Amino acid sequence: GDWDFWADWKDRRLWVTVYPIVMITFPAAVQAVLWERLRLPWGATVCVLGILFGEWVNRYFNFWMWTYFPINFVFPTAAVHMAIFLDVVLMLSGSFLFTAVIGGLGWGLLMYPGNWPIIAPLHVPVEYNGMLMSITDIQGYHYVRTGTPEYIRMVEKGT
Repeated sequence: GDWDFWADWKDRRLWVTVYPIVMITFPAAVQAVLWERLRLPWGATVCVLGILFGEWVNRYFNFWMWTYFPINFVFPTAAVHMAIFLDVVLMLSGSFLFTAVIGGLGWGLLMYPGNWPIIAPLHVPVEYNGMLMSITDIQGYHYVRTGTPEYIRMVEKGT
């Protein structure tokens, strides 16, 4: 969804909950098929690498070449470390149930710390025109997107 496209929408509440839940479905399915049929423990990693390649192609051609948004504003979420963990849990345990419980838990818990080095510089507070905001807020104001739902800007304030 939009939480994975824009750097200024990678917030600390919805991005870390929505993205891992939605993203685990395809790697888990590929992992299960490759493990059940061929006993290959790298299905999730291969699936995530394929998805990541497709996302980078999408970001480059659609966001950079078509609309000229900076690549550092639309980078995809890193999920390779999460897929490797999921595959290692299945390889060591050999159990789908254990992989679902422990691997799924690790998948969700590793998402934010694994992406923090990428998004941390964008959360640096700066003063801009007398207002205190983050670098991603400034990016969002300078690169305006058409049809943007303004309620997303309210995510950081809570309900």
